[in-house]
Amino acid sequence: MAERIERKLRESMTIEHFDIADTSGNCGSSFAVTIVSPDFAKKMTLARHKLVNQLLSDEISQLHAFSQKTLTPEQWAKEKGKA
Repeated sequence: MAERIERKLRESMTIEHFDIADTSGNCGSSFAVTIVSPDFAKKMTLARHKLVNQLLSDEISQLHAFSQKTLTPEQWAKEKGKA
């Protein structure tokens, strides 16, 4: 499922960084993703999440839980600088 999620997002968006973690203890029913994309520029968090949810509607319907962190490349650079 993780590969399917990543493939579907990469086919539909420009992605500069992508990370997915199985948060269900490796049973594949819960995932957390971090997506860095210039497509998120000038969009509020809710609009970003709605975009991702629409792209992954079939996949999300099969999961127990799905969480996402959506950032622009500029936000990602700032976040990495804090580490």
